[in-house]
Amino acid sequence: MIARRTLLLSLVASLAAASALAQLHLQTFATAPLTIVGAGEPHHFTVELAVTPEQMEQGLMYRRALAPDAGMLFDFKEPTVATMWMKNTLIPLDMLFVDEHGRIVNIRERAVPESLAVISSTAPVRVVIELNGGTVARLGIKPGDEVRHPIFGNAS
Repeated sequence: MIARRTLLLSLVASLAAASALAQLHLQTFATAPLTIVGAGEPHHFTVELAVTPEQMEQGLMYRRALAPDAGMLFDFKEPTVATMWMKNTLIPLDMLFVDEHGRIVNIRERAVPESLAVISSTAPVRVVIELNGGTVARLGIKPGDEVRHPIFGNAS
């Protein structure tokens, strides 16, 4: 019984140390305005920009909350079939897969926190935008809507 308790305490301590170490190396992100335009009124967000491999790997991991008008934009720099997952991501997210012209190709709503399931674009995309889970439904965002951001040369 004592050996099990010691092993359990050792495991808990190791996990806590690994978590602390991971958070010591958290990336910082620049922010930029982004607008999504569909059939209704434009929707404005401030997104963090994940542009380096380290930033893209971390994404929104370890966050416990995200402001309603905030999100993250992952820039793949050129069209690619993007794949994402929710490892170490603690909040549900809506993922918008956006082509090089700024059009939403497909959407994954309410991705499950901490899931290791792969979430993919259905065609090559330039960026993936992550928003709070439920934002897409609340605002009526749909495939075909336009994303305005300097990456696409259409910022307003």
